[in-house]
Amino acid sequence: MTTNNTLEINNILSAMTPEIHTRFQNAIAIGRWPNGDKLTDEQKATCIKAVIVYENHCKAPSERTGFVPPKTSPCADESHIHTEEKPLNWAQD
Repeated sequence: MTTNNTLEINNILSAMTPEIHTRFQNAIAIGRWPNGDKLTDEQKATCIKAVIVYENHCKAPSERTGFVPPKTSPCADESHIHTEEKPLNWAQD
């Protein structure tokens, strides 16, 4: 990480509060600020970056946006593993 990135991250963290984090999340989700103004693409990118930096430094992984808990069991069991090749049969109209 470069010095500029470190300074930018420190600036984001010093300015962010839980309230700002929540406002940014809501603005990203609906594409508008609380006053109804539409987010520009640049504002949306800035909000996303700020949310990611804040969550990475201030929240547990399980509390971060987009967290998907690990599965307790694998998706496929032995009955779903196919080692035999079978040709595809295309339906004819």
